[in-house]
Amino acid sequence: MLELLIVAGSLGLIGLIGLLTVMVTPPMMVEYGLWTLAAGLVIGIPTGWWYHVVLYRTLAGRMPMPSQWWRKPVALHPLLTADEYPRIRRWFVAGALGFVLCVSGGLAAMAGLSILRWYP
Repeated sequence: MLELLIVAGSLGLIGLIGLLTVMVTPPMMVEYGLWTLAAGLVIGIPTGWWYHVVLYRTLAGRMPMPSQWWRKPVALHPLLTADEYPRIRRWFVAGALGFVLCVSGGLAAMAGLSILRWYP
């Protein structure tokens, strides 16, 4: 049964991609990509900043923070208690969502611009 669902889902995804390539024109790709990139920046910058603030406030009270801790803040996650982790994770996931939107929007915009530039 699981195999049937995987095959049906794959075929549906292939059909959807084929339909989208006909419906979405390169200028639409650029526009949607830029809007997605902007949404990612609006979501990701404030939530990523607040994640770092909350992580610092949580850990700085009980230990000295390593120098340049903000470069690899995920390495500090094992130091969080079970009560602190969900509060930090909420902001971590929101910042990561903003990052994913930025990357996917930027790639879509670049793909649309490339098609406009080199496709006759």
